[in-house]
Amino acid sequence: MKPYGQRNLQRDERIYNYRISRGRRVVENAFGILAQRWQVLITTMQPRPSIVQDIVECCVCLHNLMRIRYPALHNGIVDEEDDQHNVVPGAWRQLAELEDVQHVAGGNRDTKAGKRQREILKHYFNNAIGAVPWQNRMIDG
Repeated sequence: MKPYGQRNLQRDERIYNYRISRGRRVVENAFGILAQRWQVLITTMQPRPSIVQDIVECCVCLHNLMRIRYPALHNGIVDEEDDQHNVVPGAWRQLAELEDVQHVAGGNRDTKAGKRQREILKHYFNNAIGAVPWQNRMIDG
């Protein structure tokens, strides 16, 4: 999901940007941990998408199995949250060798469906059901 532009944002748009950024960070951290362990994920894969999906799923399964069997060894490398919901970086960040990742260049245009989904999520994050207690503090501080 694309965040709102950084100029003249309303409060609900700032909350949306914070929440999307937080979710994206979790996904990027998870993938970074996987790529550190399974280096096949670092480079652009050539097989067709269904095979790439199988490879990623296998990496996830093996990662989870290793965390279950050797928790002390593997749980210490992941990112954590402190009591104030701030990210405490894990050891995987010092080990990461992700410089070889190829960045995809090209346009990143909004679609009407994407904008509609962004509005739905904005409203969800800003109502009693979807809000988290600390989101106001995080955008005000």
